[in-house]
Amino acid sequence: MERTLTYQSTLRYDSSRIHAAALYCSDGRVGEHFDDFLTNGLSLPRYDRLCLPGGPACISGHPQTHLEQEGVVDELQFLVQVHKLKRLVLITHQGCAFYANRLELKEPRLELVQRADLVRAAAFVHRVTGLDAIEAYFARLADGRVTFESVPV
Repeated sequence: MERTLTYQSTLRYDSSRIHAAALYCSDGRVGEHFDDFLTNGLSLPRYDRLCLPGGPACISGHPQTHLEQEGVVDELQFLVQVHKLKRLVLITHQGCAFYANRLELKEPRLELVQRADLVRAAAFVHRVTGLDAIEAYFARLADGRVTFESVPV
């Protein structure tokens, strides 16, 4: 016999938009940290989310991410047009399996490529959407904590 689950969130629904989105890796181990940083660190509650393996890597010009890039561009253009997006936050994180496996990178080059990818991704987003308010962060893992470092774009 199949059981169905019904759950009602205790959070109130707020229909107002904040016109900001974040593009980051879908790694569930850092998802709550990303949400905490965006909501509390950057004061972006209810931000729109674009999550996929590697996050900004997918729009940084790697040949291995051509298909993902097309999908991300379509979603970003939708958010700019329909949700009136004005601000985008790009986040990559230390130890990202996408970089290690799909792009076959190892430290210390891995972090250098990730930081360069944030710059390339910001330029690409500006070119395809016209957004000017783009910021980037590298999430460093140490001693059971996640620290977000600003990366100039």
